[in-house]
Amino acid sequence: MYEQGEKLLSDNEFEESYDLFKQATLKKSNFTQAESALNFVGEAMKVKNAIKQANSQLDKENFQEALSLLNDAENSLKNYNGSAVSELVDEIVFYRNEIKVAQLQSILAENPTIDELKILLWEADAIQQDQADQIVTDIRNQIIDFTFSKASEHLSNKQFTDAQTIVEDGLKYAPNSEKLSSLKTTIEKEKASFEVTQQQRIEQAISAEAEERELNETDAIELLSVEVERDQQGNVVVKGEVKSVASDPVHSVLVDYSLTTDNDSEFLSNEVYVYPDTLYPEESGKFEFTHYEVSEDIELIDIEVNTVKWYLNY
Repeated sequence: MYEQGEKLLSDNEFEESYDLFKQATLKKSNFTQAESALNFVGEAMKVKNAIKQANSQLDKENFQEALSLLNDAENSLKNYNGSAVSELVDEIVFYRNEIKVAQLQSILAENPTIDELKILLWEADAIQQDQADQIVTDIRNQIIDFTFSKASEHLSNKQFTDAQTIVEDGLKYAPNSEKLSSLKTTIEKEKASFEVTQQQRIEQAISAEAEERELNETDAIELLSVEVERDQQGNVVVKGEVKSVASDPVHSVLVDYSLTTDNDSEFLSNEVYVYPDTLYPEESGKFEFTHYEVSEDIELIDIEVNTVKWYLNY
């Protein structure tokens, strides 16, 4: 009976194995192995029931109650080991991840703040599941866009320290972001250049621009494309691409643009830096900026690039 119970247990036939282990203990006293197996199967059946209850709570969106049931179920298995235990724990982990993903999706549907998103990023990143990986990517992109926009605003106002602090904080959550790394480099260069004196920067820029135009017989930067759209959060996003037609590297390319309605009435203007920070001859760069709380109809919004500025190394 004990051996038959073990075979059924390996096939996850808990109720049948429980009956056999029970009969084995009744047939033979002090049968410790059968008693241990009986106790384990009893716990395993409770775990299976807890998983079923957790899924029921998930259907009702009672996420914490569902997670609590699974945590208790996992704790009940700590004194046992073996392949059957491992399979049960794996099953608990699987459903726990499913619940956590559903909980994250529910929270994200409520449009959380940027600080809440930062906390959710770590929670999503800890879940070993493909769907959670996509959530991590989506949250990280939102953090990158918000960080870039806010830091760029401070940079435009020459508030270099604040801009650096915001970008460095954003890089904690997106350390591999080329967009933020490039902006950080831009801020550092702009700060160093500004400290020499604003007037000197202006004179160098004018001189460099004149020399570049004389050398290339045209502007150093060619605008390839620019567009305006709304993202999934309803924010207005400006995107574009430029190309360097200079013979020498250019850096800190600054695009000044205006947003107008269908009657050519300007309601917003802004400056945004191109990334990467340095463009070599014939190399293209991109720019992107997210505007928050813009109520105008996206279909009626037009964009006009007013000026493009850049710096040379001479």
